Amino acid sequence: MTNCWDFKQVEPMAVYSSNNKKVIYLTFDDGPCEDVTNRILDILKENDIKATFFLIGNQIDGLEDTVKRIFTDGHSIGLHTYTHKFKRIYSNRNTFINEMIQSSDKINEVVGISPDIIRFPGGSRGHLSESFLDKLHGYNFKIYDWNMETVDGLNPKASPYKLYRQATKDSEELHTIILLLHCDYVHKNTCKALPEIIKYYKNKGYE
Repeated sequence: MTNCWDFKQVEPMAVYSSNNKKVIYLTFDDGPCEDVTNRILDILKENDIKATFFLIGNQIDGLEDTVKRIFTDGHSIGLHTYTHKFKRIYSNRNTFINEMIQSSDKINEVVGISPDIIRFPGGSRGHLSESFLDKLHGYNFKIYDWNMETVDGLNPKASPYKLYRQATKDSEELHTIILLLHCDYVHKNTCKALPEIIKYYKNKGYE
């Protein structure tokens, strides 16, 4: 289920709480998208919840208002490379880092911040070594994977119920959850599943 190669070395969003509170972090990859991302923002606002959006830099042109809304609504923004093209971004370390910098610069143009939290497309497993981690830390990048996911990344047309079940199964075993979801144009069923996912975790006492 998890794509985190080593929770001791990648920073899972302050994932270990010292006071044993149950916490879930909602994270959305592959945005921005005008319709789906804004619908997700509506749902989060209705439920008074903040999330983290890992954005693809070359999708921002024309969607500056959506990025501004993510920021002004109080959500966190992370980097998900500039092109999301696997062959390119994983061709060598410098290309990967430059794509993150390019994406950060693009976001800075829009909202005036330069995010330093990153997520590897497909997860860091198989791409991250201790030496690469050190190099990324040299750029002040912090890497966040996930320990629970829906299937919306691989199967965006999965039913809202299936997405809900994937997002909640085995949750009793986890005190802190980083949930992977997506917010590109194909993820309309993610929007439909999200309110029930939020309701489930609220009822279970998660913050």
